[in-house]
Amino acid sequence: MSQAQTLGPASSRGSWADAVERALPKIVVAPSFVACVVFFYGFIIWTAVLSMTPSRLLPRYEFDGVQRYVELFGNDRWWLALQNLAVFGGLFILACLAMGLLLAILLDQKIRAEGFIRAVFLYPLALSFIVTGTAWKWILDPSIGLQKVVNDLGFTSFVFDWIKDPDMVIYTVVIAGIWQSSGFVMALFLAGLRGIDDSIIKAARIDGASMPMIYRRIILPSLRPVFFSSFMILAHIAIKSFDLVMALTGGGPGFASDLPATFMYTYAFTRNQIGLGAASAIVMLMIVVSIIVPFMYSELRRARHG
Repeated sequence: MSQAQTLGPASSRGSWADAVERALPKIVVAPSFVACVVFFYGFIIWTAVLSMTPSRLLPRYEFDGVQRYVELFGNDRWWLALQNLAVFGGLFILACLAMGLLLAILLDQKIRAEGFIRAVFLYPLALSFIVTGTAWKWILDPSIGLQKVVNDLGFTSFVFDWIKDPDMVIYTVVIAGIWQSSGFVMALFLAGLRGIDDSIIKAARIDGASMPMIYRRIILPSLRPVFFSSFMILAHIAIKSFDLVMALTGGGPGFASDLPATFMYTYAFTRNQIGLGAASAIVMLMIVVSIIVPFMYSELRRARHG
């Protein structure tokens, strides 16, 4: 028997084992990949299809063009939800970025009890938005919350009834959202500050640069990726905010604190207008895409040319 015939079966087994080993990562990842495609992209496509049908209580696969979108943008409640999103999203993102950066700069000064202070500001992150909304609902309720406490202290003229005021109720959602998320942004900025090379700052101080100039010319530009990541996360939270509003105001008084997410839920599952709810969901997706894609393109272009 030749040496090639002797090594043949063993060589075949080795080749088969090598092929299995090469394919193993794909086999392991395949179920997650299929699930992601089906339950993420598949349902996006399904929602887009429903948005072009006259579906109400149950899906009806009868093509109706863009009629649901015409109906959506002719709905005053939808325009109020978009207006509330602009107010809530703008104030929420800007305030969280500002507070997170200031807290991170404070903690970066190697102050005493840094660990305790960091834990205090990170604690709200461990709570769900349902818990946050419920807690702030009690705090802002004029009959049992902050207003009653201050009135009981003798300041009977003090009034803080924003949660019952249709013109101010959206700002109570802003307050609760900032309390929930600013600690998370602080942690991101603190990690970014701790990652800056101290030798650059020391060299700038030797050259006579003041701390405000160092922050403006060196530190803040170095935190650009953190600003980008924080903005993306906060914008995503703002656009999909549902549980916070439902727990805090329920969308009221009336629908004064409606956001697109609560509008979508109400029309799709309470008013049995699935087609209209699907159309609002697609518009929300387009809002997310219109925010994220330009920022991502800007960052990638900057990284390519920088």
